[in-house]
Amino acid sequence: MVTSVDKYSALTVLFRSGLEGNQADYARFLTNITPLLKRMVGRRLAACDVEDVTQEILISIHKARHTYDGVRPLVPWLASIAQFRITDHLRKHYTQRQDKTVDISEWENILTDVTEGGVDHESIDELLEGVPEAHKRILTLMHVEGYTAKEVGKQLAMNESAVKVAAHRAIKKIRIKFGT
Repeated sequence: MVTSVDKYSALTVLFRSGLEGNQADYARFLTNITPLLKRMVGRRLAACDVEDVTQEILISIHKARHTYDGVRPLVPWLASIAQFRITDHLRKHYTQRQDKTVDISEWENILTDVTEGGVDHESIDELLEGVPEAHKRILTLMHVEGYTAKEVGKQLAMNESAVKVAAHRAIKKIRIKFGT
């Protein structure tokens, strides 16, 4: 019966041999470590992300292999690289989700004021009257069509920060127009 300690010892031997230049042992190490990494990633991420994140971990291990000192146990070293890649993936995932959310709180106040005034025939174009065309386009893309500032920046060949500033200025002009 092979215990996990024996399995990890075998991985360590293969890895050290690979560091010494034995490419066959290094390839066996990568092959043997892959299922373990997939299980680790699978416990923390959605199934659709397991392959990609596992590949990122393997690449990170390969790039960082020269940093392994050989004194400390190999498995915690591998686990820390894996955890970093998993955390990095989650950070990107949640950042993208946050970018895709639309903050309509600024629009709610403006639209409430328009409807409360009894004017029900104003269109978005009338609402945006007096706002520069570039700013109208940015507001329409972000708040009507649902694009993120980053996506709008790509479409209009603008920096993401410039898009956010332009949107803020346009909203400020609309607020001034309606006295809010």
